[in-house]
Amino acid sequence: MRSSSAAVYSLSSFRFISHSQSNCRASQKSNSSIHVSFRTSFVSKDRLRTGLNSSYQVGGWNWKWGKVENLSNRASSSSSSVAPADLEDVQEQCSEQEKLMRELTAFLEKDLPHLFDEQGIDRRMYDKSVEFKDPITQYDSLEGYLFNIQLLRWLFGPLFELHSVKQTGPNEITTRWTMTMNFRLLPWNPELVFTGTSVMSVNPETGKFCRHVDYWDSIKNNEYFSFEGLIDVLKQLRIYKTPDLETPKYQILKRTADYEVRKYEPFIVVDTKGDKLTGSSGFNNVTGYIFGKNTREEKIPMTTPVFTQMMDRELSQVHIQIVLPLERQLSELPEPLLEGVKLKKTEENFAAVTKFSGKPIEEIVLEKENFLRSSLIRDGIRPKSGCMLARYNDPGRTWSFIMRNEVLIWLDTFVLE
Repeated sequence: MRSSSAAVYSLSSFRFISHSQSNCRASQKSNSSIHVSFRTSFVSKDRLRTGLNSSYQVGGWNWKWGKVENLSNRASSSSSSVAPADLEDVQEQCSEQEKLMRELTAFLEKDLPHLFDEQGIDRRMYDKSVEFKDPITQYDSLEGYLFNIQLLRWLFGPLFELHSVKQTGPNEITTRWTMTMNFRLLPWNPELVFTGTSVMSVNPETGKFCRHVDYWDSIKNNEYFSFEGLIDVLKQLRIYKTPDLETPKYQILKRTADYEVRKYEPFIVVDTKGDKLTGSSGFNNVTGYIFGKNTREEKIPMTTPVFTQMMDRELSQVHIQIVLPLERQLSELPEPLLEGVKLKKTEENFAAVTKFSGKPIEEIVLEKENFLRSSLIRDGIRPKSGCMLARYNDPGRTWSFIMRNEVLIWLDTFVLE
């Protein structure tokens, strides 16, 4: 099995070229053409003894017809035209194939969200010899495919988020997803995040999936066995300590080797002016609000992280912020009593984030910000000015090597492709 951007197929005695075609159960012939057995032929031998050279839009795909050759005797012949009835046969077959692909696309949209839950996927829609491959694992049977799913479920308890499903070839569907999981066998329960695409190939003989290949956004070499992929897994097993406190909610849309792109839900902060990104000036004022220095003397639960935000590289404006409990509404919160302390709502937004451990030092944070910004520009993503430092841990109670720190840069916009 292989994918080819311009593959030549045999349909009985007739061959044609299709673009971006993935195929299953293919065999390589001496003339470098890929031959696939279909259930029915589009055109009969008797009516196609010679070649033609035309282009058609059939079933929503571009088909380029090369010279037709009688593959049974390999005899060369002169050009001729295709009878109208033959073209109608082609259109009918392509219409049936297009309908099948629409149905399979809709099927995946409903079925894949159950990949790791109790219901599981519908195994009836996969060939018994389905091939699965990602950068570090591969199987060539339905039993192996299902075993891999159950193994991941037992070891990691994955959360699978399906972002999109679309047809990308006559017999090919591509999905985009995020998978977040925790390695349960390690005491610190590290979080692993993978984002990427899966290319699902359809066997035209059975109408079932015959191949599933995963591509991770975080590595360049996605071929099995990828040592780059293994290193990517091992790097995510390091220790970070995240306090058991409420945090802003976000969805990880993409994880590359250098950063994550997150979609944050709206959240409210209590805010005041600070002095520098890694400083603590103003911290007592914002914590004073949640400890009761407000118009109702109400004590509000602590959350994490503590944000410090700079508006520009010159640090002309720096603010320190604490996130308030997510169920609270801005209109019903008590007003701050201290001068310069304000409540602000951060609307839903996209952010690029890089994570690091250790005690945050101003120079290190600014280096992280510069590298993150350069990586975004390199990848064609437009960052906004300024950045935020997120500090999740109490520095007086946490070893520096397990501290969780993050640099965030808000994005003008982000489109998940």
